[in-house]
Amino acid sequence: MQRVYAAYAIGLFLVLATITLVVSLFIPGLRRRRQVAAIFSRAFLTCAGIPFTVQNLGRLPAVPCVVVANHASYIDGIIAVAALPPDFAFVIKKEMVKVPLAGLLLRRLGSEFVERFNRHKGAADARRVLRVAATGQSLVFFPEGTFDERRQISHFHGGAFATAQRSGMPVVAVAIHGTRDMFPPGGLMLYRRPVRFEILDVLPSDVARRRSRELIAAAVCEPLAP
Repeated sequence: MQRVYAAYAIGLFLVLATITLVVSLFIPGLRRRRQVAAIFSRAFLTCAGIPFTVQNLGRLPAVPCVVVANHASYIDGIIAVAALPPDFAFVIKKEMVKVPLAGLLLRRLGSEFVERFNRHKGAADARRVLRVAATGQSLVFFPEGTFDERRQISHFHGGAFATAQRSGMPVVAVAIHGTRDMFPPGGLMLYRRPVRFEILDVLPSDVARRRSRELIAAAVCEPLAP
């Protein structure tokens, strides 16, 4: 039965993602396209029978901010899209541009792609992200950069926090619960598990890198990587 459910859920996701892409090609306005993506993200969770809750949404500041969240699964971005208002641009590793269709959809949703391995290109990408922040858009980062099968909170890269400090934006620490068990790394088996998007705290940018990592680790009950 588990294999049948996984096949259904993954097929459902692919169908809804394709519909989202097609619709996004014809809808004018970035905010409207993000609203559509949020609707389809929540529809996927509902139709897949996955319990989904958002905690403390009222803690989001009324001003532009930088959200930082743990990264444990490919599904994390879908959860964040379903949870957050349509005012957030996602900052994503540049390798995603090469993923068929996904790269196009992410560009239509105003995502920013950053280079992780080339310092010169990475610096140029960081300046571009700063220009996006200067327009008043909020940003979402997964500062671990990637994920693997180890249950731990890896070290946070500095890009999110440098952007927050240079743009004068507060940092919002977010814990995403349950995605590691719902869609584990290293496989294509999807399980019916509850997921939760929890806004933990709003932090000043000068202490956010250390403090957000500690808060997230405590919330998801995973150790800090040494």
